Amino acid sequence: MIAIGADHGGFKMKEELKGFLAETGHRVHDFGTNSEDTVDYPDFAHAVARAVADGMVDVGIIIDGAGVGSAITANKVPGVRAAACYSVPVARNSREHNDANVLTLGSKTITSREMREIVNAWLSTDLSEDRHRKRVSKIEAIERQYQR
Repeated sequence: MIAIGADHGGFKMKEELKGFLAETGHRVHDFGTNSEDTVDYPDFAHAVARAVADGMVDVGIIIDGAGVGSAITANKVPGVRAAACYSVPVARNSREHNDANVLTLGSKTITSREMREIVNAWLSTDLSEDRHRKRVSKIEAIERQYQR
């Protein structure tokens, strides 16, 4: 299952994403927002990230204006590796090398077509090679140092 969420700036693209994911056979849990009324992206980024960290869903996708604020917010949740992706190569790299479990996108920086291509690439790519697994383990060890 895939958790999705967006602020008001990402609402329209989130709705397109929801349709695209359904068309491609994915189950979705939509954490909102449910309109273009102004809201704060940290609320939705946190909800999606928490669902991923708690194991409620497999991965998450968050959309705001640039994708950066949501990535920063999501990465505050232990166990989350969020990547702001703006191209297919970056999306693949975030999964292959970093085992990203949350994808963030910027509705003001990519088109709907690019969103579908990025999401498809991201969902179809897995962590590769042992050297990358070792590096992800190091990231997790660093994260544990700061958990209270």
